[in-house]
Amino acid sequence: MDYIDCNGKLHREQGVQDRLLLALYGTGIGRRIVKLLVRPGISAIAGKFLDTGWSRCLISPFIRICRLDMSPFLRKEAKEFTSYNDFFTREINPEKRPVDPDPCHLPAPCDGKVTVYPIGKDISFTIKNTVYTVESLLRSKRLARHFAGGYAVILRLCVDDYHRYLYPLSGEKSDNYYLPGVFHTVNPVAVETAGVFKENAREFTLIRNKEFGTVLQMEVGALMVGRICNYHQSGNVKRGQEKGKFEFGGSTVILLLQKDRAKIREDLLRNTAAEIETQMKMGECIAETFFCQ
Repeated sequence: MDYIDCNGKLHREQGVQDRLLLALYGTGIGRRIVKLLVRPGISAIAGKFLDTGWSRCLISPFIRICRLDMSPFLRKEAKEFTSYNDFFTREINPEKRPVDPDPCHLPAPCDGKVTVYPIGKDISFTIKNTVYTVESLLRSKRLARHFAGGYAVILRLCVDDYHRYLYPLSGEKSDNYYLPGVFHTVNPVAVETAGVFKENAREFTLIRNKEFGTVLQMEVGALMVGRICNYHQSGNVKRGQEKGKFEFGGSTVILLLQKDRAKIREDLLRNTAAEIETQMKMGECIAETFFCQ
């Protein structure tokens, strides 16, 4: 899917991740490789390797190939990291990701390319011509009903994005609910050959907030991601507080918003209708509440 960056420029070229995934999902040989890679045992072995000091050899090539700007991060040199996963989950200077200070606004919980879909009468939304129901996403018809008529906000991270995420709202948080699955990429190129969210491991929680009502926040694992690392169980959380991090791989964060609780930014709706993603940084405003005083 094309995307518009933070300066309003439309990008149509494929990145490194897109080209690799096209080769994997667009060819018969590639799809056979994917079937091998997504086996839990293979993913676990890869995850353990990426935790070791031996994996540090991958850091410098990654920075070079992805042309990664390390200046915003607290540690900038490959030698400062103990493993590839230590590098991949690196912390950023908080000043580089300020959270929108207006309590009436809903900030993006992470970096990513954003699309927003109305949840229609059939409680479904579409990503690249593939329909996903909220019910199948949550594996709960009862819970899905709470979001009928609302919005699904989808933030797709690429491997060169910042892979920590925050709570976009203050409020009472439920426990985390883990839904196991087979790891497949969340990149749109895979959609034609795999039911993406139906097969991904994912974890979600509910946050109850006075202005926005009940907001569901879900983290979705991706190809070769064995761990979604959330820090907290039930309790009170604060807007802008770090919620967790993804280990190696591209990933996705989803927000489900209730009906008549939030006004989505017009450019996000307009771009999604045109099948264009919008690049955003963690902390930037996605929507505003109708109930702020």
